[in-house]
This record gives sequence, structure tokens and C-alpha cells, in this order.
Amino acid sequence: MDSSQTAVLAGDKQQSVMAWRKSDTMWMLGLYGTAIGAGVLFLPINAGIGGLIPLIIMALLAFPMTYYAHRGLCRFVLSGSKPGADITEVVEEHFGVGAGKLITLLYFLAIYPILLVYSVAITNTVDSFITHQLQLQSPPRALLALILLVGLMTIVRFGKEMIVKTMSLLVFPFVAVLMLLALWLIPNWSSAIFDNVSLAGSGNGLVMTLWLAIPVMVFSFNHSPIISAFAVAKREEYGDQAERKCSRILAFSHLMMVVTVMFFVFSCVLSLTPENLAEAKQQNISILSYLANHFNTPMMAWLAPIIAIVAITKSFLGHYLGAREGFNGLIVKSLRGRGKQVSESKLNRFTALFMLVSTWIVASWNPSILGMIETLGGPIIAVLLFLMPMYAINKVPAMRKYSGAASNLFVVLVGLVAISGILFNLVG
Repeated sequence: MDSSQTAVLAGDKQQSVMAWRKSDTMWMLGLYGTAIGAGVLFLPINAGIGGLIPLIIMALLAFPMTYYAHRGLCRFVLSGSKPGADITEVVEEHFGVGAGKLITLLYFLAIYPILLVYSVAITNTVDSFITHQLQLQSPPRALLALILLVGLMTIVRFGKEMIVKTMSLLVFPFVAVLMLLALWLIPNWSSAIFDNVSLAGSGNGLVMTLWLAIPVMVFSFNHSPIISAFAVAKREEYGDQAERKCSRILAFSHLMMVVTVMFFVFSCVLSLTPENLAEAKQQNISILSYLANHFNTPMMAWLAPIIAIVAITKSFLGHYLGAREGFNGLIVKSLRGRGKQVSESKLNRFTALFMLVSTWIVASWNPSILGMIETLGGPIIAVLLFLMPMYAINKVPAMRKYSGAASNLFVVLVGLVAISGILFNLVG
């Protein structure tokens, strides 16, 4: 075969690799499904309360700060020498056994508490729906939690592909309802938010408002728990071309996130006054609940819990993949230290049982400290998502090719702002 034929074959292979496949669409929607969950229902309140200028700045920052950070984490997972290595194994390969164990533990501690939060949230939301909308008697909490969590774990038992497929299917009704809601609010738009437009921001000042709002933005669009599973799956499918394909899928997914979510945020903010948003924040309820009370609409009273249930289900499944990865990693590393090993199927069964029992206990108990647990997980996620991949670019030979880009400095700065903002919120 001469060189011209080889070049043609290489070109054909390249073209087939870069062609968009059904699995790429599934993952694009799966990434969206993990990121866009219950947090989005609080985003209009947190993002809009500072006034118009901070909201516009956040809308402009949303795509670059989420895309570059998640692309960095994806590249980090793909930089491992073993094709099927997940994030816990790549960390050990690059930073050593000790650091591998520590970061795997942090990874698990960042994601697992959020899984507990979602187990409580879905139990509360369904219970509220049964009593308020269906006008039925509230079932025993432990039984309701068990039924809901067994249902979610049944999807999990069918494997990673089924989780992603279910999440990508749930995205369609969620986006449709979110967009219809945003359009339905248009007749209620007012100019109230334009009355006090200034670069000083509202109340706290522009810099302070942005500083405290960026962590909210970061975690409303966060889907780091599923990035490792995404990178591993695409590497199996595309081999050496996985990084280019992953970047394309991430770009489309983030574009979809930013356009749909920011349209929803702007529509909510334009239909309420800054005083309304401050009242919603004080009441500590989602924007849907506040809108239902504010406009006194029965339709919203029915829609709010249904949207919340779909949002929580999607996010639970996406976070489960990350929590399982972290928990499996901890067990594998612990057994390896004693010269033992366990099959992946047995490990997944044990992890599923642990997750079911622990989420059921917490959902039945219904503790009030879960908000604090979720907030404490925030700085760890920010370190893993923003700082670790950027550190690896400077330290790991396999990632050195990504050094020198302005986006790296941007990711580090956003990461530091997010971490400091979260810590300030905790102390404050």
C-alpha cells in the first residue's frame, strides 16, 4: 500500500471517529442531566438578587467557567496510561499511592453527601406531592423512602449505559417544562430590575455580589461526578481521538445548559422585583414554589413538585456514578494494600447495597444538617474540578501539552474565587 492510500485510509478513519454518533447525544444529555438538577430551581434567586449588571456578567461567564473546568478534569482522566482507568486510578498513577488514597477519599466525600441530600429531597418532594396535590394521607416515611430508593437502585443495577440512557430521556421533559415555564412568564415581565441599574451592584456592591454568586453558578452547572465515567466510556469508543470528541460533546452540552438555564433565570428575574427575590431567599424556597404563591396559580402548584422530582432523579443517578467510583476506589486501594483483589461485579453489588442502606437510613431520618454537609462538599469539589487538573498540567508529562493556555489561568482564578466564596458563606 503506497503513502497516498495510507493517508486516505487515515483520513477516512479520522472522519468516522469525528462523525456524531447516537452514543454522543446520549452522553451530551447525560452530562446535562447530572448538572441541571434541583440547584437550578434556586439559581434565579441567588443570581438575580444582586441586580441586572451582576446577572449579565454571570451569564457571560457561565459557559467559559464551566466548559474549561470540566474539559480540564476530562483531560486529566484521559491522561492515564491504562485505557479503562477511572479518576481514582489516574490520580494514583500520577501522584503516587498515598496521594491516590487521599484524593480518592476526598472525591468520595465530595459526592456521597450530595447523594444523601438527594435521597432526603426526593422523599420530601414525593411526600409533599402525595399530601398536597393528591390530597392523600402521608405514607410511613421509611416505607416511602425505601420504595423510591429501590426504584432508583433498580435503574443502577442495569449498569452505566442504562443510567446515562435514563438520565438523557429525563432531560427532554425537564427542558421542555423549564422552557414552557420561562415562556409562560413573559407576559409578567416588568422593568423593575432596570430601575436601579448601576455598576455598584445591589446592596453588597458588584464585586461582593459576584464573589458570593460565582460558587452558586459553579455548582448549579457542576457535573464533575459523571466526568470520569464519561471519559472512560469515550476512550473505549474512540481511543486516541477521545479527547477531541469529549471536548466537542462537552461544548455542546455546556452550550445547551447555559442557553436553557440562563433563559429560565432571566425570565424568572424579569417577572419579579428585587424585593420579591429577597423575600424568596428569606423564605428559603425554590423559585417554583415562590412563583406558585406569588401568582397564585394551581398549574404551578402541580408543576413545581413534578419538575423537582425529575430534576432530583436525574441528579441522583449522575452523582451515584461518581459516588460508586469513589467508594469502589477506596475498597480496591485498601484490598491492594493487603495483597487482595475483588471482581468488579461483586464490588458493584456490595457498593449498591451500601448506598441503598445508607441513603435509606438518612432519608428515613430526615436530618436538617444536610445543607451544611452539601456546602462542606463544595470546596472539595472546587479543588478537584478546578485546581487539581491545572496542577497536573504543570506536573504530569502526559498533560504538559495543554500548558500555556490563557484558559488555564482563568480556571484557577474561578476555582479560587469559588472556594473563598464558599468558605466566606460558611463563616458568615
